[in-house]
Amino acid sequence: MSRPPLTLQTRLMAAVIGFVSVILIIVAVITSATLGTSLEGRLQDQLRSTADDTTTLVAQQAFRSAVTGDPLTARTALAGAHFQVSGLLLAIYTSNGPEGVVLNSDGTTDLTDAQVLQLDDAVKTSPGASITLDGLGSFQLTVTKTNGIGIVTGLPRDEVQSTMAQLLTVITLATLGGLILLALTTTITIRMSLRPLRAVARTATRVANQPLDRGEVTITERVPDAEADPRTETGLVGASLNKLLDHVNDSLASRQKNEERMRRFVADASHELRTPLASIRGYSELSLRDRELPETAQTALERIQAQSLRMTRLVEDLLLLARLDEGQELVHGTVDLTQLALEGLTDARPTAPAHHWIIDVPEEPVVMLGDAGRLHQVVANLLANARTHTPDGTTITLSVAREGDEAVIRVHDDGPGIEPQVREELFARFARGDSSRARQTGGTGLGLAIAKAIVEGHNGTIGVESEPGDTTFTVRFPLTPVSAPAPTP
Repeated sequence: MSRPPLTLQTRLMAAVIGFVSVILIIVAVITSATLGTSLEGRLQDQLRSTADDTTTLVAQQAFRSAVTGDPLTARTALAGAHFQVSGLLLAIYTSNGPEGVVLNSDGTTDLTDAQVLQLDDAVKTSPGASITLDGLGSFQLTVTKTNGIGIVTGLPRDEVQSTMAQLLTVITLATLGGLILLALTTTITIRMSLRPLRAVARTATRVANQPLDRGEVTITERVPDAEADPRTETGLVGASLNKLLDHVNDSLASRQKNEERMRRFVADASHELRTPLASIRGYSELSLRDRELPETAQTALERIQAQSLRMTRLVEDLLLLARLDEGQELVHGTVDLTQLALEGLTDARPTAPAHHWIIDVPEEPVVMLGDAGRLHQVVANLLANARTHTPDGTTITLSVAREGDEAVIRVHDDGPGIEPQVREELFARFARGDSSRARQTGGTGLGLAIAKAIVEGHNGTIGVESEPGDTTFTVRFPLTPVSAPAPTP
């Protein structure tokens, strides 16, 4: 499972905070290393100075011991000495073995045998190393000799360690505090900087949710002027989107005017053609009553009459589509879809006796608000489409059902199916399905377009699913009352 992409704000914050964190860590490491080196150097200088003093004291005490015969010890070597450093460690190696003391502000403390053994092991391993004595702390050591006597001088490292600990604590707290403050200021800055882009996204989303494919459309959504300042990079995006929406709105308005002009032209032309077509049909019928007409003239008149009837159906269909586009022709009332389906199948069965017809309706009537005549036309067109484009012996099933808050009409057949490229344009006007379904009778190619217009006029939907041996047209209507003109008396 792929991880969701990071937002621009998250990437910017991660980059800024990451780079600053690296810089702060580098500065902290350099500062700590520099200060640590300085403190260590200072401690070594102090240790060398102190070691010189302790060596001198031990040498003097060794001379007095040789004169008086008193034993030489670390405690006697420090007798009367005054050192500025508290915690000075002094150990001497004589013929009696090593022994040592620690000089504190309140006196001297002898090292225990275990501490002496621990110190002796450290000196033998690395004379100039640091050591941590149990119960006393950490010391920096140095070893000197005078008159055959080994002298170990040590200074406490507590001050160095304390200073470094305080420095690391301050650096850590300052870094965390700085990063938190940086994160807050970066978040606020980036959010304010990206606010125009979010306004653009919201505006684009609202426009995308508008139905722009049909009807009169006006795009009133715009990016607010405060977020569309072309002087800034993000504001320029908002200004560009507003300009684009202006052009699109003008184009949609122009398209709507052209569609209205075309609908008026189709409606007017269809209306005007009805009269001459009726006259042609009437004169042809009248002429055919003359029994003395030659056979060729009679055949020609019959052809004229057939074509005038076909032309009349085409004109009527075009006029109906034009009126449906204008929201006319629908007279709403209570419609029993169950009864409507039964009547539609009864009318369709005699037109194709070689087909197998099946009706599937519920016991309870499915009632909706709509135009009974036009809904009957939808069923008739769908049955005629299934009958016309399938061979003899095909089973056609008409079903009506209630599914939730919708009434559903389905027309299913087990014919050859519809090719995908034809299916995409099946409900377009003058669409033809010749490449996938044998066309047995002439037609205007407007039947499914009329059905679609009537269904959408009832706030419904129509669709098709098809594969060889399984084709289903599905019509769905909301069972709640639809907004419609009041029924005409």
